[in-house]
Amino acid sequence: MIPWQKLDSATIPGTTGELRLMRRGTEFSIMLGDNELMNSRLSGSEEALARLSCERIADRTRPNVLVGGLGMGFTLRAVLSHLGGDASVIVAELVPAVVAWAKGPMAHLVDGSLDDPRVSIAVTDVAELIRGGKAAYDAILLDVDNGPEGLTSRANDCLYDLGGLEAARHALRPGGVLAVWSQGPDSGFTGRLRKAGFSVDEARVRASRTGRGARHVIWIATT
Repeated sequence: MIPWQKLDSATIPGTTGELRLMRRGTEFSIMLGDNELMNSRLSGSEEALARLSCERIADRTRPNVLVGGLGMGFTLRAVLSHLGGDASVIVAELVPAVVAWAKGPMAHLVDGSLDDPRVSIAVTDVAELIRGGKAAYDAILLDVDNGPEGLTSRANDCLYDLGGLEAARHALRPGGVLAVWSQGPDSGFTGRLRKAGFSVDEARVRASRTGRGARHVIWIATT
């Protein structure tokens, strides 16, 4: 078996956690400790996150979408494929090295999406953009942790508590969508979404584009 090779590492701002970019042949992985945050072979649920969100805002002109987390670019690529030329997409990525990886060794995965004129990159905490926006977005997509709790940064807990969810609701335009990716279910999070004033649907989707592998959860919460 081909061994994994570490290509690079980067400290997550505000933490002692270290992301590692790994490659094995043509396969890429981004790791945090023993946790694999993403793998280039598994993009199905990220693409579903984009599709399910964009379907809810398909009738809007000049939609403004905020994507939390660049990763390997799967969510961004899918968002762009579902939106028209009048859309604007802001990608918030906390770790500058992840943006560099997307322009370097993983450029073929991102497939030119960072050069799309609809896209802007903000190297910042997505929570800052959410708190700073009032009725600014038609959709907010969060794929920054393995579920609705801070994994990459404990500060991310503020995205998923009641205050963070209320901030997201205020940042959305009427009828807007908050979509959250998770490795597994969390009934407490569903309850918090409803308490924050959202109508909530849950989707179980396969991690792989082939329809195989683990099932991940996507919450689609609408105002």
